[in-house]
Amino acid sequence: MVCTGNICRSPTMEAVARHRIRELGLAIRVDSAGTTGWHEGEPPDPRTIETGEAAGFELRGLRARKVRREDFAEFDLILAADQGHLEALRRLAPAEALGRIRLFLGDRDLPDPYYGPREGFDHVLGLVRERLARWHGDRDGF
Repeated sequence: MVCTGNICRSPTMEAVARHRIRELGLAIRVDSAGTTGWHEGEPPDPRTIETGEAAGFELRGLRARKVRREDFAEFDLILAADQGHLEALRRLAPAEALGRIRLFLGDRDLPDPYYGPREGFDHVLGLVRERLARWHGDRDGF
């Protein structure tokens, strides 16, 4: 799960995905990262934590990190929050990993709530929950 700084969208995607994976009884490793290292080692934005925890998702233990080249070998699927992240990931990825990089919402960007009002974090969480509610644990579901 990838966004810009790994403090808003991608930790939300990670926390909701972990919850969905537990619901499905699957053993899938999930992680999140940013295309930049601006917030390396920091927890998610407080608004991200508050929004997620109010809905029952745990985000306090997450820490921001930057995407590494090793991620393309370690993960079967890499999901970008928006078109800009998708392009950045494709530039960084080795050729054999390009087919495993996709947009999280499939055909549209997950909006960035960082510079907007608190309601934007609720909206992002809603979109993430809706998307993962339809997912059944398969890579082709994305």
